[in-house]
Amino acid sequence: MINGLLVLWGVILGLIIQAVTFLQLQGPIKWPSWNKHYWALALLGVPVSMIWMYYAKMMTVAFNGQIWPQRLIGFGLGAIVFAIGSWLIFKEPLTIKTIVCLSLALLIVLIQIFWK
Repeated sequence: MINGLLVLWGVILGLIIQAVTFLQLQGPIKWPSWNKHYWALALLGVPVSMIWMYYAKMMTVAFNGQIWPQRLIGFGLGAIVFAIGSWLIFKEPLTIKTIVCLSLALLIVLIQIFWK
């Protein structure tokens, strides 16, 4: 039996850290002035990695020691956050192909959470 509250917190944490990672990696492309702070962005990787490790442990506990659910949920959340970020910040359109892929990513997340 999975711990639903822990999964919910894990998904929220996963969404936040995916958004931070998106900005860390894509921000300098959108805002070249961020390149002046290259080392600060690189050093942001330390707390980001620590939060990822906390996410992995929390989700593994939530799924009774199974590691695949946390990995697949993280993958799906990453695809969703990346699509939203590229649409909002870079104004990239959501093509049919992208929408299908996002639907599959969402389906992966839902399968991992709700399939018993």
